[in-house]
Amino acid sequence: MGCCDLHFRRGGAADDESRWGVEVPPGIDPTKAHPSRRYNYWLGGKDNFAVDRESAETVASAFPTVRLSACENRAFLKRVVTYLAGEAGIHQFLDIGTGLPSAGNVHEVAQAIEPTSRIVYVDNDPVVLVHARALLTSAPAGRTAYIEADLRDPEKILADTDLAHTLDLSRPVALMLVATMHFVTDEHDPYGIVRRLLSALPSGSHLVMTHATNDFLTPEQYAESVEANERSGVPFRLRSTEEFTRFFDGLELLPPGITSVVDWRPEIPEEQRPSVADVSMLCAVARVP
Repeated sequence: MGCCDLHFRRGGAADDESRWGVEVPPGIDPTKAHPSRRYNYWLGGKDNFAVDRESAETVASAFPTVRLSACENRAFLKRVVTYLAGEAGIHQFLDIGTGLPSAGNVHEVAQAIEPTSRIVYVDNDPVVLVHARALLTSAPAGRTAYIEADLRDPEKILADTDLAHTLDLSRPVALMLVATMHFVTDEHDPYGIVRRLLSALPSGSHLVMTHATNDFLTPEQYAESVEANERSGVPFRLRSTEEFTRFFDGLELLPPGITSVVDWRPEIPEEQRPSVADVSMLCAVARVP
């Protein structure tokens, strides 16, 4: 069953209590929406709170096809990891903004192709940590690690001992920023964050990124989307193709270049793919020279 075939789990505070027990695990604020749990809801998962579902529905009020976008983004992730671990020969992955584990996690896809693949997952949601420690288990020949850190603090990520013990930064690494950078608003210097992360990686490494775009919105629709995202309680920044392209300055874009996640090395005929406008998610893969 694909993620788009799953059914949403709806409920309120009572459901949250029954899932976690009398008390929510330490470090988790069930009154504040989080991107990873909201994404989990859109994919049909159960690991989310009422506030996450409310936030997700607020976004959907301005972008009704957001669930489709989340599903297509996840499908792209599987295709790109398959390409990197196979044809590109990349066997190390730094996946920032991991989100909650679901079918087809990076290590599962990569290690099915190359069992020695090594993966470091990074997320700042304690719910993700709870699940990651239990579910993101490596194949015997490879290795996985999980770091609890914020993308907006790249120095903490790069200095983490688990990263150093898991990845060999003298060999190529795929930096995965999938549906992540649109949560980094301009005041946090998103382009500087990506440059800093890439500066730690050797030649032959790859940058993989997907990003929500405003390319297909009228000025009125854009204003409505901005307002809905503000009400959702999760900072969010739509970016145009021109703004997205800036993340890849100095890198070697791989074919097909900057495109929609729908059209990146697709596995189904064009007439069977969803509308690029309905998905509204840009992507690209580039090599570090």
